[in-house]
Amino acid sequence: MNNIILIGMPGCGKSTVGVVLAKAMGYDFLDSDLLIQQRESRVLSRILEEEGPDAFNRIEEDVNASIQAERTVIATGGSVVYGPRAMEHLREIGTVIYLKLPLAEVAERLGDLTERGVSLHEGQTLEDLYRERIPLYEKYAHLTIDASGAGIRHVVTAIRQAVGM
Repeated sequence: MNNIILIGMPGCGKSTVGVVLAKAMGYDFLDSDLLIQQRESRVLSRILEEEGPDAFNRIEEDVNASIQAERTVIATGGSVVYGPRAMEHLREIGTVIYLKLPLAEVAERLGDLTERGVSLHEGQTLEDLYRERIPLYEKYAHLTIDASGAGIRHVVTAIRQAVGM
């Protein structure tokens, strides 16, 4: 399949870059966080508050594992990598690209993690989360794009060059 799937920490630009990339390539755009909200009829922060991070991750895995798309840029939630079934599916239907950012830049961009709907366990810090997820992003990515200090156009150009479009 010819989809492009963006993974990475919250705040790394998956949705923002995804929309611009889709326009530049003539692809559709899909934000899997919005699919989750639509299916659950609740915003992400509410799902996390009511169900907890483990249940949220199961919901996220189900939604991402069921995506059927063609010529689509798919922006995933930062915790998608906790769902191996979803990640294998996404790897089968397209090229998975990890938008890499250093921790300091992630922290600067994020602000309030609760309001943002970030899947954190009790007592877990952003640094803990970052250290836990980086190996998973690296494991599942076909390609890695360094988005540190880069503007949207630069990241879009880097992705297009990396996928040969």
